[in-house]
Amino acid sequence: MSEQTERSVTQGTRSAAEAEGLFSLLRPNEAGLVPAVVQEANTDEVLMLAWMDEEALRRTLLTGRATYWSRSRQEYWVKGETSGHVQRVVSLNLDCDGDTLLLRVEQTGPACHTGSRTCFAVELPLGAAHTGEADSGAEDV
Repeated sequence: MSEQTERSVTQGTRSAAEAEGLFSLLRPNEAGLVPAVVQEANTDEVLMLAWMDEEALRRTLLTGRATYWSRSRQEYWVKGETSGHVQRVVSLNLDCDGDTLLLRVEQTGPACHTGSRTCFAVELPLGAAHTGEADSGAEDV
């Protein structure tokens, strides 16, 4: 399997052993979790950030529905299980460091618990230093 193939997995029904093999590619934090950035597959809009452990990844791969670990409730949750705002996983990518997942999903309804389409609906002002109006002193890399 090529490196590109290893780092990009198209969702489909997978075995538990295969899911465990995929988790071995990840570098989770001390709590055994990796951040999962969730993006709408049809628009590329970033919808939310959640956390996954090995079991959440296994459940996601086996069902095709995004399953996460809730750090506050200390339990697994399937996105949309109570709200109906489900996420059908289209593809799963691993970042270059192996410590973050990107889930591309088909989102039904809003992704945010507030009812917003995305959890990133609040735009913060950058100020003059970040808009090119002032020299930040940083050199081009």
